[in-house]
Amino acid sequence: MYAVLRSPGQIVFGRGQRHRIPALVAQRGTRAFIVVDPFLSAAPVVRDLREGLAAAGVASEVFDQVVPELPVSAIATAARAAAAFGADVFVAVGGGSSIDTAKMAAVLAAHGGEVSDYYGEGNVPGPVPPIIAAPTTAGTGSEVTPVAVITDPVRESKVGVSSPHLIPAVAVLDPELTLSCPPGVTAASGADALCHAIESYTAAKGDPEATASARVFMGSTALTDLLGLEAVRRIAAGLVRAYRAPDDLEARSLTLYGSLLAGLAFGTAGTAGAHALQYPVGAVTHTPHGVGVGLLLPYVMAVNAPARQAELAHIALALGAAPADEADLALQAPRLVQELMSDLDIPTSLADLDFPRERLAWAAEEGLKAKRLADNNPVPLTAESALRILEAAYDGSLTTLLAPIGGTR
Repeated sequence: MYAVLRSPGQIVFGRGQRHRIPALVAQRGTRAFIVVDPFLSAAPVVRDLREGLAAAGVASEVFDQVVPELPVSAIATAARAAAAFGADVFVAVGGGSSIDTAKMAAVLAAHGGEVSDYYGEGNVPGPVPPIIAAPTTAGTGSEVTPVAVITDPVRESKVGVSSPHLIPAVAVLDPELTLSCPPGVTAASGADALCHAIESYTAAKGDPEATASARVFMGSTALTDLLGLEAVRRIAAGLVRAYRAPDDLEARSLTLYGSLLAGLAFGTAGTAGAHALQYPVGAVTHTPHGVGVGLLLPYVMAVNAPARQAELAHIALALGAAPADEADLALQAPRLVQELMSDLDIPTSLADLDFPRERLAWAAEEGLKAKRLADNNPVPLTAESALRILEAAYDGSLTTLLAPIGGTR
């Protein structure tokens, strides 16, 4: 058995736990730079947070110029504001873009330079100021992961920054913070969380001979498998309910807890083909990240089925399939995921996103440039196999990928 897990120093989950943030901040600094989504800047959660920080003797400043999909310019603006304030601790309240803005602003505060200096894996040279992250969506997992995803206007695809130094010091997950999340965001972020869970569980196997610091994404191990499969169960139990009934706090709690487990799993094991191929798809269609990975995931699972039959069978059972032969369950899993995505009104075809068919080959090649993701796929992701996935996804046909491993069903 081989197991590795990277995580924040402290994780706090539960209703009302946002009220603990001021005390957690006061243990780590005296000047808190609060990064929030624009619509939250005047919300009670931020007002209460600032009042709590003041009572704890912590000065604070709010930065609310977060931009979705996180362009480089927004990070630079945040970093300048944090430096002017003299921030010694960062607090992020919001979705993945807010948390990733805080991560990268903290990197620049500690190490200077340009955002592009840190692109790729392992390029953050040392620790950053403590980050306390409180997500308001259940999906990105950024509150527990070593990754930030950035949009660079010079490139046509998104760019990742990966380093253990990006893992927040504390993650505070309060399901009540997700009650205001709109249905469309609930669906997209939840689809992303399910993709994290499934791709980490089916990722290339971790290498016991490699040191824990050799790679940021280390492949699946016993601990990440435990977390990833349980994440599938929790997300399957809560996500569609949360989408259809946004005020269902139990459904919100299940989904957020599943997202947390999925974030912990992929923060060590990593994601794979669906995430790699979403980068170019998202860049061209300007669709939410979760919509892209949710659409692509069943097709990637189908290609991976020969190498991950047992794991896909477990996923099918976690999604509610009746017990059956392992090979049959493995073939059910991609279809069950696609059915769940349809329940969330996520498209099943790239044509539905208006992706140009003539750019499929380009997208296949571009996806391979996300090497840390492509190399983590359990079946080698080549230009040919990536194009097969994208062609099937364009046509909306899982059958063409499933037939070679067991016939159409």
